[in-house]
Amino acid sequence: MTTTTAPAAKPAVRPARPEFSSGPCAKRPGWNSENLANAVLGRSHRSKLGKARLKEAIDRTREVLEVPADFLIGIVPGSDTGAVEMAMWSMLGARPVQLMAFESFGKDWVTDVTKQLKLPNVEVLDAPYGKLPDTSKVRPDADLVFTWNGTTSGVRVPNADFISADREGITICDATSAAFAQKLDWTKLDVVTFSWQKALGGEGAHGVLILGPRAVARLESYVPAWPMPKLFRMTKGGKVSLDIFEGATINTPSMLCVEDAVDALKWASSIGGLEEMQRRADENLAALTRWVAKTPWVDFLAEDASIRSNTSVCLKVVDPKIAALSDDAQADFAKKLASVLEKEGAALDIGGYRDAPAGLRIWCGATVETSDVEALTPWLDWAFATVSAELAAA
Repeated sequence: MTTTTAPAAKPAVRPARPEFSSGPCAKRPGWNSENLANAVLGRSHRSKLGKARLKEAIDRTREVLEVPADFLIGIVPGSDTGAVEMAMWSMLGARPVQLMAFESFGKDWVTDVTKQLKLPNVEVLDAPYGKLPDTSKVRPDADLVFTWNGTTSGVRVPNADFISADREGITICDATSAAFAQKLDWTKLDVVTFSWQKALGGEGAHGVLILGPRAVARLESYVPAWPMPKLFRMTKGGKVSLDIFEGATINTPSMLCVEDAVDALKWASSIGGLEEMQRRADENLAALTRWVAKTPWVDFLAEDASIRSNTSVCLKVVDPKIAALSDDAQADFAKKLASVLEKEGAALDIGGYRDAPAGLRIWCGATVETSDVEALTPWLDWAFATVSAELAAA
């Protein structure tokens, strides 16, 4: 005789905003398309008005992110990826290179440097998902490329103490899911990149490239041996093209996206700036931490709390029955969890990254309300019970 298990009762309350995608991320609270009414549409981005809006986005970025006055800020094509590529193709090759790879995008930068640029003197400091590489191996004489926060692994560097203040090389920091949520040490960073679509809840396709004085010096003293595509060119006559960092973008940006970024930055200022954005992300992580602590079937992919992301929070299923399944079966189970939650409108786009270990990924940046994270956790339990029951009945 076959026995059946009664379906788990659905929680009474759904998150008011079920958008937990890790990019593009949830819009800021209170967002409305009417807030974009001042967008410079049907006009050239090089018009006086267009340049002014781009410059406002840059100035507000400096204010909210607390970027030092002697750093340049530019809006570039290709999202964060485009910004990182511009830096690597323009600056690497002058000295040895080290790359920290502990998640998918860090591994992409390894591929670019070793297989596309084909630099000869490269060292990869890698680690499996959920861990950090041995940062004591970072050398002051080498250029360093690293992600501050691993969007696909839920792991972040806790600080920049591993970078020498007396370094000879430059640091290129992919901070796309760290900026506005984690404390960046500007004294240790020469290039910082991010995209609006992450912690600001902005739109995709545009990146932000921030250059410190040492990065500018590299651009003006070193000419790479390879041809440089137009989109990557930041110098003219041996000098950095400063107009790029005043709103004269290399290519045509979406002024609607620019207006949306300005709106997000205004919101960030209105709630208390960088400190409050970081506090909100920390509180969202804390809400998940309280739930994980009392929930036996789940754990963080980053088991060490000191390196755990407060934005792209990655979870793994540790229930013994599920953990005993094959990798493919575990991946299928995680996909079903995300699927039933999306069907119920309780959580959207929380499946783990395709190259990461099977699990869930929940965005906890400042644009997400803690009340929604708290409302999500009973639904996670419901989804686990539901999918487990289906698996047992199969």
